[in-house]
Amino acid sequence: MMEVGICVLLAVLASQATSARPEEAGEEGCTPGFQLKKYLLEYDGGFRKDQTLLTVLFDDCAGNEGVTFEVSNPDFLVNKDRTLVAQRDITESEAVLFIHGLSAHADDMAQVDISGAPIRPPHTLREMQGLNQVSSRTKRSLLVPPMFVPENQRPPFPRIIGKSHVISANMREDHTFRLTGKGADEDPKGVFSINKYTGEVAVSRPLDREVIPFYRLQVSTIDMGGRLVEGPVDLEVSVIDQNDNRPIFKEQRYAGEVLEGSPTGTTVMTMTAADADDPNTDNAVLRYNILRQSPDKPSPNMFYIDSDRGDILTVISPKLLDRETLPTTTYELEIVAKDMAGSEVGLTGTATATITITDRNDHAPEFTHSLFKATVDEGSIGVVVNLTIDDRDDPATGAWRAVYSIISGDPNHSFEINTNPDNNEGMLTVIKPLDYESTDLNTLLIRVENEDPLVPEVAYGPSSTATVQVTVLDVNEGPIFYPDPMRVTKRENLPVGSFVGMLNATDPDNRQVQSIRFAVLKDPAGWLTVNPVKGTVNTSATLDRESPYVDNNQYTALVVATDNGSPPATGTGTLIITLEDENDNAPYVHPSVVRVCEDAKDMNVFVVGGRDKDIHPNTAPFKIELGKQLGLEKTWKASRLNTTHSQIMLLHNLKRANYNLPLVVTDSGVPPLSNNTEIKVQVCTCKKNRMDCSSASSVHTNLLTLLVFVLSSLCL
Repeated sequence: MMEVGICVLLAVLASQATSARPEEAGEEGCTPGFQLKKYLLEYDGGFRKDQTLLTVLFDDCAGNEGVTFEVSNPDFLVNKDRTLVAQRDITESEAVLFIHGLSAHADDMAQVDISGAPIRPPHTLREMQGLNQVSSRTKRSLLVPPMFVPENQRPPFPRIIGKSHVISANMREDHTFRLTGKGADEDPKGVFSINKYTGEVAVSRPLDREVIPFYRLQVSTIDMGGRLVEGPVDLEVSVIDQNDNRPIFKEQRYAGEVLEGSPTGTTVMTMTAADADDPNTDNAVLRYNILRQSPDKPSPNMFYIDSDRGDILTVISPKLLDRETLPTTTYELEIVAKDMAGSEVGLTGTATATITITDRNDHAPEFTHSLFKATVDEGSIGVVVNLTIDDRDDPATGAWRAVYSIISGDPNHSFEINTNPDNNEGMLTVIKPLDYESTDLNTLLIRVENEDPLVPEVAYGPSSTATVQVTVLDVNEGPIFYPDPMRVTKRENLPVGSFVGMLNATDPDNRQVQSIRFAVLKDPAGWLTVNPVKGTVNTSATLDRESPYVDNNQYTALVVATDNGSPPATGTGTLIITLEDENDNAPYVHPSVVRVCEDAKDMNVFVVGGRDKDIHPNTAPFKIELGKQLGLEKTWKASRLNTTHSQIMLLHNLKRANYNLPLVVTDSGVPPLSNNTEIKVQVCTCKKNRMDCSSASSVHTNLLTLLVFVLSSLCL
């Protein structure tokens, strides 16, 4: 047996046990029972056989004759000299003992707390005293102390764990003990049993504290007829924990990250394990440790874990915690959690921690060359050069991604620069066509920065800028017409071969001497011809303002100019001819068919209007007159209504038939043009507001409709 050191410490409770009845007090002011209710015993690995542990203070206030003591754990006893001793070598012990003192004048209980023992029972002396007080008040003679059973006991079974007592001189032999409750006659049945004659309680099989840590049963005494004599009194059985559960981490793999350059002592992550054993014992007190670090460069101890909390912290200096110089950016730690507060006999559980060294922007981007060159054809757009850089920061992060800008050399905003997301290169693009004749060399100053700001101790240097020279190559450009469009005004009906205009085109390639030839590209009516050398435009047919190819008095043609470069280049221009009107179209009347009633008393008037393809002043006002037939004016009468319409009236009745009425319409041109025409007049029978023209036409027309037509014609 290991050597143990024992220290006895007496502690006074704030309250006493039950007060003695006046008839039991042997001395004035004396309270029968333990004078100190609670004792403290230091546990240091165990106790030796016959070792004196402490002395209890007990006084029944009547001389202490016949006093007996009983200890809740049979491995201990209290001698007649009231000293607590061990009856055998003890290497395992409960965290609390109860001592029952009994005489003819006193019945009391004391508690002994064992400091450092693996368990502290759920009962206190105050609770035991309360039970004792209840027993005293009810004059019970059945004493059932709490009992304790270590979990995972090995056979043989059953094992005695304690004893119930009947404190009475009147206990008869025909009275027996009975055990009831969960664990006895209720599920789980048969775990505990009681000797009905001695009151000894036994456990029948191994217990698991993690399944059921505590049992509450009832002990009573009965007579031969099964009638209750004493009780029931609660029996509380606590299962003493053993270290039979390993620590288990919540996850098998943990992931954390720490920013490079972080100060020593920076917390990276926390590892947490749980132990199913009793949290009030060392069986569930965990200690954490790092078993292995991979890789172990530049130091095998780059990290530290707080043994109590499981916090992983950096140990390496900020200067060495450099993502760009470390052999890897990911470290793997094997973490072990050990119970029993980390002692050698503790059980262990392991997990893996993966720590990533994350990047911060501590390296400025640098161009791979100080000068980049590119060529581009004038007049074209698109990417002309890719600018390459080096950046040692972590790719695909804001500390690595580049942002380019043009500092100088682009006054016309002809360029833009974007970042290629795949390789971080700068793509210099022409967005406005360049002109070789204006400048054949563009020199740009480009700067590169990161999306994220640099750390304070790092700055952008000269290598973060570069010069780009873009040479513009000459391209043969087509001639340009001026003005474009070219506008002229001509009268229609010009003689064939008449001069229309002179085309003017210049070649933008002013550094070369080139000749230009002209041609007609699109002439819808075929009216024009162009001198290929001089660019003069003449008529090849009569210009007609009334042609369907003329829109809003304008005729549009396309012309082309071609230089003699290699290869030749062309340019197009627009020629717009505004045509002035001549009075070359005689007017005509409408409508060509009208209806009147045969009875002159009814509706016998109609309205006709004049029309002309020409425009003002070669159209209205129109003069509409009757034709020059003999006697025509005796039947019809023409009266002017406005500048465009005249009214024709039937002067007497006519038979129902169709008649051709000759009319003469004259415009206002200089000289005026006249047109002799006829309109068809249908003379119909009109009755009850209906017009019957069946003999002349199959059409039936309502008189009201005719009136509406006449009135509407007046408004034209």
